[in-house]
Amino acid sequence: MAAATWIDLLDPTADELRAKSPRPLEESAMELLLAKPEHDDEPRPTMQSHVDYVFGVIIVAVAVPEEDDVYYQEIDLVITADTLLTVRKTPPGGKNRPACDVAIVKHAVKPDDSAGMMTYRLIDEVAERYLDLVDALDGEIDELEDKVEQQAAELTRIRISDLRHDLLHIRRMLGPLRDAVRRVIDGSVDVDEGPEVFPKEVEVAFNAAYDKLMRALDGLELSRDLIASVRDYQQSKIANDQNEVMKVLTVIAAIVLWPTFVVGLYGQNFKDIPELRWHYGYAYVWAVIIVITLIQLWIFRRKKWI
Repeated sequence: MAAATWIDLLDPTADELRAKSPRPLEESAMELLLAKPEHDDEPRPTMQSHVDYVFGVIIVAVAVPEEDDVYYQEIDLVITADTLLTVRKTPPGGKNRPACDVAIVKHAVKPDDSAGMMTYRLIDEVAERYLDLVDALDGEIDELEDKVEQQAAELTRIRISDLRHDLLHIRRMLGPLRDAVRRVIDGSVDVDEGPEVFPKEVEVAFNAAYDKLMRALDGLELSRDLIASVRDYQQSKIANDQNEVMKVLTVIAAIVLWPTFVVGLYGQNFKDIPELRWHYGYAYVWAVIIVITLIQLWIFRRKKWI
């Protein structure tokens, strides 16, 4: 297998891209390579065959647990039999969102690696990062579940919504990347003219990356179930809190009911109510109200309703 060259560019200009490209590129490919990322859902990961090169797009999702944020790094590929050109793009959003670092992949590249094998090593590293991302998201979900009891319900609801949105977005990036790798394994992505970009041994190697992407997708499904569990837990907590409030209100209503009855009874406009002319009648009524109220409180406390 012949050694290949890896050309790595970060936010190149059109002139720099034309000078470094292993072959003249169509205008449509140039536009995609130079386009600045504006939305997280554009472009989608892909791997496309052209006459004598393969064009690809890889999207890497990165979690920032400290900021409860997920952003996306784009890497565009132009692959020939002997050259891998990568165009890394800085995500929008400021200094806290750097472009994808491929240094670890370059250190893993062997001297006799072909461009196709270099591409495999890059995608395999991306697949590893998706697995790490799923683990990070699971940690975020566990942390959120621990906060359900103490945190305000509105904050929990917002965080659940954000996590569900992140999972959906990651799946929209991960699914097409898995499909692109599957097409490489099936042999449906390669050049029409010239030496193969993905010979048989490279296609076999891509199976490892495909398995990792499948594990990441399965992990996302589990994460979605975990979020649903947290949501159900929060809803049950809200229902229990409402039941506690209703229980307290019921206790208050029961306590107030007796004094209301007594006051209503003696507030009737009848002349022959015995206690009206009794010297101790007023104190007697107060005593009855207080005693009955204390008995009610004792009963409610014993039943742990208050």
